[in-house]
Amino acid sequence: MKTIGLIGGMSWESTALYYRLVNEAVKHALGGLHSARLVLYSVDFDDIEHLQRSGDWNTAGRLLGDAARALEAAGADLLVLCTNTMHKVAPAIEAAVAIPLLHIADPTAAAVRAAGVRRVGLLGTRFTMEEAFYRERLVERGLEVVLPTPDDRALVHRVIYDELCVGVVDARSREAYRRVMADLVARGAGAIILGCTEIGLLVGEGDVDVPVFDTTVLHARAAVAAALAGHVVKESRPDSEMDVLLHG
Repeated sequence: MKTIGLIGGMSWESTALYYRLVNEAVKHALGGLHSARLVLYSVDFDDIEHLQRSGDWNTAGRLLGDAARALEAAGADLLVLCTNTMHKVAPAIEAAVAIPLLHIADPTAAAVRAAGVRRVGLLGTRFTMEEAFYRERLVERGLEVVLPTPDDRALVHRVIYDELCVGVVDARSREAYRRVMADLVARGAGAIILGCTEIGLLVGEGDVDVPVFDTTVLHARAAVAAALAGHVVKESRPDSEMDVLLHG
């Protein structure tokens, strides 16, 4: 089993979910007392958020590059950046190390295409929704991206930072997100991508009448698949939740 390096803390709410998902998937795949080999570098999100807000992505890239080097030195064989937004600085992270970074948009696009969907609605921070670094990666992989209206983008962004990142899950915000997702579907989206690792804490399957793709789950699945490449996994029930997580 390879060692997974998690760059987390952005926010720790979703990083905790990554830790659980990865370990559950490894346990399910290998059985017994198996758990994931991983190392975690958790940054102070307040520092990163200030850099986001000021537009100082170069400094943010250097900080996360330092985190990546620390994980590589600690024995990580591959890297998982536990946030969608900070994939804006993925090139800086990749340049800092010799081990691979598993880009969160890649397993997401693959899962959407495998489901036969090409036109997707995207929810995330305003950086993820509005800037090219994320949308263009989805487009390069054959998807057409539909964004919420400007007012709805502001709402989605606010809920992420003011509520989900500090552990607040509000029923009124869930209803607001459901309305935003329904509007995306009305505008032709055949699926919704939860393009922020916290959004799955608020909404998911059943909150809209099209498939929902949670990037946190898909990213964790990709990390485990990479870590267990070449491993013989135990037999499992086909209807198991963790079998779905690991094998799709």
